[in-house]
Amino acid sequence: MSKEHYPEALPKSDPDLDQVGDDSCMDVINDAISKQSGIINVALDTADEKITFDYDPLVMDGSQIFQLAQDLGPILHDRWSTCTMRLDRKGGRACESCALAVENRVQRIPGVRRATASFIGGVLSVNFDEQVISSDELKGRIRQLGVPISPSAVDEPFEDAASAEPEGTIGRFRQRIQRRHVETVFVVIAFVAMISGLIADLAFGLTTLSTVSYVIAYITGGYFGLRAGLTSLRQGKIDVDVLMVMAALGAAFVGAAFEGAMLLFLFSLSNVLQLYALDRTRNAIRSLMKLRPTEAMIKRGNQIITLPIEKVNIGDRFICRPGERVPLDGVVIEGSSTLDQSPLTGESMPVSKNVGDTVLAGTINLHGGIEVGVTRMARDTTIAKMIQLVEEAQSEKAQTQRTIDRIEQYYATGVVIVTVLAIVIPVFVFGEAFGSAFFRAMALMVAASPCALVISTPATVLSAIGNGARNGVLFKGGAYVEQVAAVKVVAFDKTGTLTEGRPVVTDIIPITDGVVADQANKNGKLSSEQEELLWLAATIENRSEHPLARSIVKKAKEQALELGQASSFKAAPGLGVRATVNGDRFVIGNQRLLRSEGNLDLSEAEATIMQLQSKGKTSILVAQSSLDNGASKVLGILAISDVLRSDAAEVIQELKEVGVKHVVMLTGDNERVAQAIAEQAGVDEYYASLLPQDKLTILHQLIEQHGPVAMVGDGVNDAPALAAANVGIAMGAVGTDVAMETADVILMADELHKIPYVFALSRKTRRTLLQNLIFSFAVVFVLVLAVFTIELALPFAVIGHEGSTVLVSLNGLKLLRYKPS
Repeated sequence: MSKEHYPEALPKSDPDLDQVGDDSCMDVINDAISKQSGIINVALDTADEKITFDYDPLVMDGSQIFQLAQDLGPILHDRWSTCTMRLDRKGGRACESCALAVENRVQRIPGVRRATASFIGGVLSVNFDEQVISSDELKGRIRQLGVPISPSAVDEPFEDAASAEPEGTIGRFRQRIQRRHVETVFVVIAFVAMISGLIADLAFGLTTLSTVSYVIAYITGGYFGLRAGLTSLRQGKIDVDVLMVMAALGAAFVGAAFEGAMLLFLFSLSNVLQLYALDRTRNAIRSLMKLRPTEAMIKRGNQIITLPIEKVNIGDRFICRPGERVPLDGVVIEGSSTLDQSPLTGESMPVSKNVGDTVLAGTINLHGGIEVGVTRMARDTTIAKMIQLVEEAQSEKAQTQRTIDRIEQYYATGVVIVTVLAIVIPVFVFGEAFGSAFFRAMALMVAASPCALVISTPATVLSAIGNGARNGVLFKGGAYVEQVAAVKVVAFDKTGTLTEGRPVVTDIIPITDGVVADQANKNGKLSSEQEELLWLAATIENRSEHPLARSIVKKAKEQALELGQASSFKAAPGLGVRATVNGDRFVIGNQRLLRSEGNLDLSEAEATIMQLQSKGKTSILVAQSSLDNGASKVLGILAISDVLRSDAAEVIQELKEVGVKHVVMLTGDNERVAQAIAEQAGVDEYYASLLPQDKLTILHQLIEQHGPVAMVGDGVNDAPALAAANVGIAMGAVGTDVAMETADVILMADELHKIPYVFALSRKTRRTLLQNLIFSFAVVFVLVLAVFTIELALPFAVIGHEGSTVLVSLNGLKLLRYKPS
C-alpha cells in the first residue's frame, strides 16, 4: 500500500478555530472517488489543509492520484462559500474577547464550517455550506444571535460606493460619524465636569455643586465603557471596560471621586483616540471603494446611454474617454490608449492598451478614447474582489493576536481576583484601614489592566495590511503577515515568474560561405546580414501560429522590418515549415527537418547549436534548398529562449538582504535550460524536469530541511504548490481567479520587486509587534511595582495605563507610512 498527501482546496483554515463540516467534505470526496478502483482509504485534515490517499500501487500510480486530487479541488471549493459582513463595534468599543465569543456562537449554526470575527477590524467572515444554509438565512441567524452586522462593502449599492464607509450604507455611515462626534463631545463634557467639580470643591467648598459635576463626569466619561462592559458581562466575559468601570466606582466609594472621574475621562479619551487611529487602518477599503465608478456610458446600437454599473450586462459595450475611470472589467474592442493601473496594482508606469487587451475597473484612461466589451459583472470585477479580500483579511487575525485574545479573559479575571486579595489581605490580615487598602487596590487594578497589550497587535497588523493594499499587495489575513516574517526559504517557479514566460529571439547568427558571421548587436542595431536573415525567417513564419514563429515575427516588427510574402507554405508539425519567397524555396526548423533535405552540411551550424544549447536556448535553422547544383545551404541560426527577467538577479539579492537564507528555483524544463537560468538569476539551488506532483515533494523536503518555505508562482499552473507551501505568493494576479483563491499573499502587478517589499514589510511588522508587546508588559510591570513600592496614586496609574495604550497604537500606525529603504 502507498500513501500520498495533497493540499486540499478548502479555504485556508486556522487550527485554533473549531473545525466543522469535515463530515460534509468527506461525503463529497467519497462520492467523487466511488468509481475509482485502487483507493483503499482517504483521510481529510482541515487543520493542515490536506487530503491523504492510501492506494494500491499495482492499480494506480502517483500521477493518477495527483490528478484525482486536482479534480477534487474545484468540487470541494464549489461546495463552500464565504460571506463577509461588517461588524459594528460592540457597545461602542472594540472587544476582541467578545469577537471570540461571536465566532464560537456563529460556528454552532448548522452548515457553518468556520467563522472569524474582529471588532477592531470591523469584519465577520463566515465560511459555510450552501447546500445546508443560504447566505440570507445565515445573516438572519446571525442577527438572531444579537450580533450587530451590516452589509459588506461589496454588497453595498454601487451608487453609494464613492462616499460610503466600509461598515455599511451612507445612512449607517452618517450614524457612525454622529456616534463618533457624540463620543468626542462626551469626553469634552467629562473633562469640563471633572475640572468644575475639583474647583467647586477645593476653591469654593461647594460640595453639592462638586458632587453634581462629578456625577456628570462619571456619566459622560463612563457611558460607552459601561455599555461595553455590560455587553461583555452578558456574554460571560470580563474585559478592560469592566475593569475600568469597577475601578472608577471603587474610587468614588472611598471618597476619591476626582480620581475616578479622571480615570473615566482618560479612558474615554484614549478610546476616542484609538477609534480615530484605527479608522486610518480601514483606509485600504475606503480607498479601493472610491475607485469604483458608479455609472458607465453604454453603447447600444447607435445610442449611448448612461447606466448604473450594476445594471450593465456581460457583452455590453461601454465607452471610456480620456481622464475617466474604467467602470467595469472588459476587453478593448476599438481604439487604443494608455491606462494608469497603479491604484490597483501599484505599477509605477502606465500600461498601453490596444484591441484585444484586458482593461480593469478602477484604472484611469490617460489618453485615447476606447470602446470596451464587458467581461465581468460589477460584483465580479477585479476591484470588487480586491475589496472583498481586504475586508476578509481584517477578520483573519494574526496568531499573536489570537493568543492574546484568549489570554485576555483569564488575565482580566486574574486581575479582579488579585484586586480583591489586595483589599482583603491588608485589611483582615495586617489590620490596614479599609480606605487606603481599597484605594491602592483600585490603582493596582488600573495598572495591571491589559489595554495596551490587547490593542498593540491589531493596530500593527491592520496597518501592515493597509500598507500592502495601497501598494498592490493583498495579505489574506494577519496570520500571513506574521508567517512571511518566519520564512527561511523562497522557492520560485521559473516560467513566467523568474523569466518573461514567453519565447524571445535572443541571437541572430548568419552563416555566409559556411562561416558563422559576427553576430554582435551594436547599440541594439542589427547588422545587414542579421536583418536579412531575420526578414526572411519572419516573412515565412508570419503565416504560422506556433509560439516560436510568433517570437520571430515580433522581433522583426521591433526592428521595423517590412515583411514580404511567402507562398507554398507547408508546416511539418514538430519540425518546422517550408515555403517559397521570391521564387526561392526555404526551410526553417530544427536539425531533424534540415537533415531530411539531404546534401546539407550541418557541421558548422551544429557547433554553434551546441554552444546555444549549453545556455538553455532553442535553435531554429534557416536554409535555402534546391540550389542549382541540387544541394541545400544553411543561411543562419535564430536562437530563442524564455529569457530571465531583467531584474530577477537583483530581486534575489534583495531577498537575501532582508533575511531570506535560501532561494530555490523549480521548473519542468530540462537540466540545461534550468542550469542556465539558475546561474543567471543567482539562486542557491534548482530542480529541473519536475512534474506538478514533484514540486510538492520538493517543497515538503525543503520545509523539513530548512523550515518555513514561501512559494512564488503565477497562481494558474502553480496552484498545488502555492497551497502546499507555508506561504503561497501569487504574482501578477490581476483578473486571475485561481491566484486569488489559492495564494496567501497576492501581488496584483507582475513585478518581482514587490516580493522583497512583502518580506521587508512583514519583518518590520514583526519587529513592531515585538516592540509593542515588550513595552506593554514593561509598563504593566513598572506600574504594578510602583503601586506596591511607592504607593503610586490612582491618577498616575491611569496616566501610565492610558498613555501606553495610545503609544502602542501610534507605533503600530507607523506601518501605514512604511516604505522599504
